[in-house]
Amino acid sequence: MFADRARIIIRSGDGGDGHVSFRRELYVPDGGPDGGDGGKGGDIIFEVDKGLNTLVDFRHKRKYAAENGREGEKRRRHGKSGEDLVIKVPEGTVVKDAATGKVITDMSGDNQREVLLKGGRGGLGNSHYATATMQAPKYAKPGKPGIELEVLLELKVIADVGLIGYPNVGKSTFLSRVSNAEPKIANYHFTTLQPNLGVVDVEGVESFVIADIPGLIDGASEGVGLGHDFLRHIERTRLLVHLVDISGIEGRDPAEDFVNINRELANYSEVLAKLPQIVGANKCDLLTEDVLEENLAKLRAVTDPLDIEVYPISGVTMQGIKELLHAVNRMREKLPKSAAVFEKEYVIEETGPEDAFTLTRGDNGEFVLEGPLLEKMLGYTNLESEKGFAFFQRFLEEHGILEELKKNGIQEGDTVRLYGHAFDYYE
Repeated sequence: MFADRARIIIRSGDGGDGHVSFRRELYVPDGGPDGGDGGKGGDIIFEVDKGLNTLVDFRHKRKYAAENGREGEKRRRHGKSGEDLVIKVPEGTVVKDAATGKVITDMSGDNQREVLLKGGRGGLGNSHYATATMQAPKYAKPGKPGIELEVLLELKVIADVGLIGYPNVGKSTFLSRVSNAEPKIANYHFTTLQPNLGVVDVEGVESFVIADIPGLIDGASEGVGLGHDFLRHIERTRLLVHLVDISGIEGRDPAEDFVNINRELANYSEVLAKLPQIVGANKCDLLTEDVLEENLAKLRAVTDPLDIEVYPISGVTMQGIKELLHAVNRMREKLPKSAAVFEKEYVIEETGPEDAFTLTRGDNGEFVLEGPLLEKMLGYTNLESEKGFAFFQRFLEEHGILEELKKNGIQEGDTVRLYGHAFDYYE
């Protein structure tokens, strides 16, 4: 099975909690805090595997999670960091945010390995919170949760040249004659249901990769048939070889076919519409010379205004094939050598949603704070004690919450409410 799309859920590891403990030694009954820090959560890493050419493995498993960090230990020992999870994908895999469709990363070109989600930081042990006035802190910071994200994987074939045209115009036969590919060949529509890659190696021509893109049909740009699945593979190519059936034995008009296919390309993407093309007028061996010239004249009437060259060829007799390949090579030499790489459109916030908080105004003018960050902090802080309340105030300052309150116009004497607690604000 060929699979070029998959939807999976990835999650980096949670950071381990900081530890609360105190040094206990003989003759030292009241030793200081010695709780260690929690370990860092494992990262989610995407890595290109040259041996893969489909995304089929992702059809059987949908959730991928890195290991969590371990809790800190006594004697200031750090918890063990979680193991990273390396997810191997074929070269050319584009990773998108499933919710927005925006590109997170493109595993192509120089980008062979990338840390996509960073694991949560480990929490600090209670040894970090000792001060001259608070020598026995009984709290530690919890580990930071990992980040979970649903992503869409799309494999976009990487090839120098894309071979396009209507079904049954002879693309698979052409590919089998000019390259080392062995595509399935038969005389019926939609024989090719997956892109076939082949390396063209002809004397006097620098070898290059050509992709036989499955036959397009009218409406492909709107998703008719497998249109979108097929069209995405052409986006990587530097130029297109457009095959038409110049014989018209199936009642098709080669000039009309050329126009229709180019309309589908333009409707799908401006990039595709601007790709340079060379036309191969295939199956010329089936026509007499007079009829061939007549059909070529009609085809060139629509290609010449676009400055597109037409080469009469036969995939069966090899007529004109060498001339076409040399023309492709000349055009390739004028084009940039690097394949298209999709720019990043989506940035994953390393802080994660757990560091977010919301600030709203209640009907009575109170400032209301909410969010996972605050809720967790209240779970391990004793606000009834002087030391705990001092920690609470430092927490609000370190996380930018006090600054946010000031930006929203808080004044002395105003009330701040969070999860059942109410405080009067004073500078």
